[in-house]
Amino acid sequence: METVLWQALAGTRGGPNRARILRTLDDRPRNANQLADDLGLAYNTVRHHLDVLEQNDIITSGEKSYGTVYLPSDRARSNWDTVETIISQVEE
Repeated sequence: METVLWQALAGTRGGPNRARILRTLDDRPRNANQLADDLGLAYNTVRHHLDVLEQNDIITSGEKSYGTVYLPSDRARSNWDTVETIISQVEE
């Protein structure tokens, strides 16, 4: 999981935005529209990053419908020290 986290959060151009999304979801679960508003990102950008994070089992969601809520996955939570390390380096 550590390699997946590094790749998704720091290994690409989109990594910093995915790190911001993950940190925001750690505060409380949100849907894509709320994330876009809270982070000042385009809705389509947020949707793309949510898809990448979910495909890599970094976040999880409820039933796929309008207003689906996302939160960090159990796998991400069990590796949260690594997540924090990556986020702190991405934010520098």
